[in-house]
Amino acid sequence: MSCTYTYPSWKYGRYTEVQETFWFTKLSGNQPVDLRTDSDYQDRVEYSCSEKSCSLRITDLRESDSAEYKFMFITNQPGGRYTGSPGVTLRVTDLQVKVSTSSDNWRELKCHSSCRLPDHSSYIWYKNGQKVQSQTSSTYSNYFNSADSYSCAVEGHEDFLSPPVCVDGQTCNRVIYTDRSICAFKGSSVDISCLFNSPESITSKFWFSPHQSYQWQSPSQPEDLSEDSQFAGRVQVLESETGRSTLRITDLTGSDSAQYHFRFTTGSFEWNSSLPGTTLTVTGTDEHTLM
Repeated sequence: MSCTYTYPSWKYGRYTEVQETFWFTKLSGNQPVDLRTDSDYQDRVEYSCSEKSCSLRITDLRESDSAEYKFMFITNQPGGRYTGSPGVTLRVTDLQVKVSTSSDNWRELKCHSSCRLPDHSSYIWYKNGQKVQSQTSSTYSNYFNSADSYSCAVEGHEDFLSPPVCVDGQTCNRVIYTDRSICAFKGSSVDISCLFNSPESITSKFWFSPHQSYQWQSPSQPEDLSEDSQFAGRVQVLESETGRSTLRITDLTGSDSAQYHFRFTTGSFEWNSSLPGTTLTVTGTDEHTLM
């Protein structure tokens, strides 16, 4: 998002100098908080400013980033703090699959966004995490199996897909990650969680990282992270409730930066999704140096 601004070059007998420029969404003690110092935006904001214009770039957008963004510049003049109102309103939303029923088991799935998408966008549909070939429309109609889950994405933005939904009821084969990305310090601990369910009894389940595939006996057969020597003594899997699994990694190192996935199998099904899991980024600062 961008803005331009103007100011008088001469005022109160002196030349005007711009001393500071920044974007903000919050106030602290009636003072705007520079996004670069806001922990909610850590390592995700970038300014590109020149004389009388300034752009804000936010990466790894989250729904919590939905807000009104304002620009402020501060000059050397008395009371020389200026901002414009209204600002720029950003709304961050996920794609959603909406299910409608016409007759019996015939269902229509619609890939929906509350944001306006470009005309003639092509869509990608996924069944149980695997791409459905030849389906490029925003709607997908068929006789669906109630055990299967479906999600969608806009072509070219496959990393930003909808959560998988059941076409009938709430119990189907699916995995939903709580966070798409997590950032943590070296030496600290992190919890990576997901929700999962299946209409069948689950016979096995584990977490894995494709980053470790060079160690697997077969590149197409993921292996349990808890048995990986790199994570020896540092991995714990917690299940505080049915249908929720949490991977806890302690004493983080830079080499732990990777994607993490959850996998389960039943007597007749294997969740082997090619979709993104949770991306962990471990920063260079050691947690212990902050104390």
